[in-house]
Amino acid sequence: MTGTPLDTLGGLVLRLYDLGGPVVLFLAVVSIVTLTVVLYKLWQFRAAGVGRHRALRDAVAAWDRGDRGEAHRALDRSRSYLRPVVAMALAGSVDSARLDAEAEARFARLERGFRFLDGVAQLSPLVGLFGTVLGMIAAFQALQDAGSQVDPSLLAGGIWVALLTTAVGLAVAMPTQVVLSWLEARIDAERVLADRALRSILSPVGAGPAPADAAGAPAHA
Repeated sequence: MTGTPLDTLGGLVLRLYDLGGPVVLFLAVVSIVTLTVVLYKLWQFRAAGVGRHRALRDAVAAWDRGDRGEAHRALDRSRSYLRPVVAMALAGSVDSARLDAEAEARFARLERGFRFLDGVAQLSPLVGLFGTVLGMIAAFQALQDAGSQVDPSLLAGGIWVALLTTAVGLAVAMPTQVVLSWLEARIDAERVLADRALRSILSPVGAGPAPADAAGAPAHA
């Protein structure tokens, strides 16, 4: 007769505790939470259309060459999270500072959870090292209590369990750091794209030369 899922989970928790103590159990919980955050961020990036800005680029390119109608038609096809910001820029209803603030507010939503991932990547090895130190202390205490009846396997087993915590800490930290670096690189690319798009809209190449004044000379700002 098989046990219930709750019994299976309880057995797994007890095994983790017996294997590496509370430190390994804590790192296991952290790894589960970290995986949940990573999966959520991947879903969020996909839902927001991060990296998928073809229609948005077409709109900016059309505006840059002076084709206002095509720019608006291309923007209507866009599903990018930056579409409202570009729409405000095309309408000319706000200044560049407000546009930058609107874009940053959207980037900030995408960056939620980055601090947690960074904390996991930075602290997991230290937590594992802390567990190793505690394990070494326990191993040497057991060696001292054994007195002259020293069993080498007792010391070796204690050291093996102690080093396990460091290995688990590194196993949690390294993939987290890789994923975080990838997510940050995507956001950096999004910032470059948004900045270039807004600058192109505010200062289009297809705007033409400055109008002439009554005397025929170009007007000066």
